[in-house]
Amino acid sequence: MTLQAALAELAIVIDSTKEERLLFFLDELLRWNQSINLTAITNRDEALVKHLVDSLTLLPYLRGDETLLDMGSGGGLPGLPLKIVMPELSLTSVDAVAKKISFQKHVIRTFALSGAIARHGRLEELGQEPALAGHFDLVVARAFASLPDCVRFARPFLRSGGRLIAMKGPEGEKEVMAAEKIFTSAGFSLHRIDQLVLPEGNGLRTLIILDLL
Repeated sequence: MTLQAALAELAIVIDSTKEERLLFFLDELLRWNQSINLTAITNRDEALVKHLVDSLTLLPYLRGDETLLDMGSGGGLPGLPLKIVMPELSLTSVDAVAKKISFQKHVIRTFALSGAIARHGRLEELGQEPALAGHFDLVVARAFASLPDCVRFARPFLRSGGRLIAMKGPEGEKEVMAAEKIFTSAGFSLHRIDQLVLPEGNGLRTLIILDLL
């Protein structure tokens, strides 16, 4: 299955130039993965769906000009694919593993992604930096941590009226029910919960969208 065909199943359309750039990114991810542990997925067809398509499921939720923080981004997912498709996004990507940030910086240089920064560090510390605290319209977290931890880490970075999107698996809705008191006490309200099925039977995804009041 091509990337275009897989995205079409989710009613997402991208142009051929961006498709080429995304596939080059995927190939670089898998090439670097041979020497640096970026992903447990080594099959290209599987990675195309579980990494690229999964990341791009956020496209319908973006205007394209947000300030976006990708927490615990690993190999740059979902932030870098989103930035490739939406070049006007202002992306800051954070991970605690230096080698993963080295890969992301390689991608940013290779594609000359203006307005994209990859930062190595701990979220607890970076959230106290004046340049980052309260700076972001949107924080995303893909298979990163429990929902309470996502809320705790994201809160310092978001501006008033900002939004957190936690990308979860099939149990995401149960996480919301278990954590409702925690995220409401932190100043968040539940905007919506969306579920989708990735192409070719690659699993159910739950998108939990919280607004910071």
